[in-house]
Amino acid sequence: MNEMFVHNIENENMIPIKIWQSSPEAVGEKCLEQALHLAKLPFAFEHIALMPDTHFGKGMPIGGVIACENAVIPNAVGVDIGCGMAYVQTDIPVSLLRETMTGNGTLIQAVCGDILRNIPTGFGHYKTPQPSEVLDRAKSEMGIYEADRELIPQIDEGYYQAGTLGGGNHFIEIQQDDSGMCGIMLHSGSRHFGNIVGQYFNKIAHELNDRWFSRVPAEWNLPFLPADTDEGKRYLAWMQLCMDFAYENRAIMLRKVKEIFASKVGKHTGIVPVFSDEINCHHNYAVLENHFGRNVWVHRKGAIRAREGDMGIIPGAMGSYSYIVRGKGCADSFMSSSHGAGRSYSRTAAVEKFSVESVIVDLKEQNVVLAKVNKSDVAEESRFAYKDIDDVMANQTELTEPVKRLFTVGVVKG
Repeated sequence: MNEMFVHNIENENMIPIKIWQSSPEAVGEKCLEQALHLAKLPFAFEHIALMPDTHFGKGMPIGGVIACENAVIPNAVGVDIGCGMAYVQTDIPVSLLRETMTGNGTLIQAVCGDILRNIPTGFGHYKTPQPSEVLDRAKSEMGIYEADRELIPQIDEGYYQAGTLGGGNHFIEIQQDDSGMCGIMLHSGSRHFGNIVGQYFNKIAHELNDRWFSRVPAEWNLPFLPADTDEGKRYLAWMQLCMDFAYENRAIMLRKVKEIFASKVGKHTGIVPVFSDEINCHHNYAVLENHFGRNVWVHRKGAIRAREGDMGIIPGAMGSYSYIVRGKGCADSFMSSSHGAGRSYSRTAAVEKFSVESVIVDLKEQNVVLAKVNKSDVAEESRFAYKDIDDVMANQTELTEPVKRLFTVGVVKG
């Protein structure tokens, strides 16, 4: 295990940075520079926490946690508000999916193909509005949102996106645990809805910070909103709506994938799957919590909550391991942990470094089924573009306890 270290610069007006990594060099120069910006914010509380998967992001490092006194930072949440993970265990052995033949290849190939055909991915959405209790509630409480008229259409558009998978690193996977049984894991967020809301309030924060002659330099891209102002309250209301929508989006998708899985398995084997141990958790959000005796706005950007006993999901890259974990409630991390493997290469750098063919060959060699409409950008998600998930786990033994290890069997990508 690599111990956490505290990075501090003498004679500067900043709070400490606590990093669950072996050294500042392991974090990367650009990522560390962003962390230094966070540490100099006048409302930053106690210290900055960087998880072992941390890497350079927009304004704030991904895999970063900052607690703020009476302030929220839209860019410390990001534009995929409420992005996160969902998981459910099954009692079906993976061998059954690999060995059972259907009219569309093996059963695992048929399941992945059916998921891809029935759940819109990437920029796709449904052609008709989908049921959404979250959006129905928002429409019944429109008074909360009417001050931001230009965002209102996003509520109506959200009905077409409920139960859809994003692009990039978002996925639906059939996975195998160490006892050979199938699990279903997915990664998605608030889709276009959260993106528009995040950009809208980041722009408002920039304009207000300019007007206030804020001490936070504009080039840091960390404009803030005092939480008790009208603008701050509006952001928090819209952010919560996006979080609720993202949670519901994952729940709808997980239900549909379970239906597809059960239908295919039942049709070709006569077995009715049993599902258990469902988890649904965010990793891009801000929430009011009490830490070190103070109520503060904890921003987790690419980090999951890991209070003692909290169940969480930490995915690796496709074709590698993922983990179900139990939180240990580490105070120094603001009871947080990593949210995944974390990128070693940007999307652009990954495409330059790895060929499409090499990624496809790698997956085939590991007997991983890939279902993707357009494979031309698959190199962005090569497992070699990410940190080693086992190194990440080794660096956070005081944050979480691994409960289950899973390996990719079949993956659906946007």
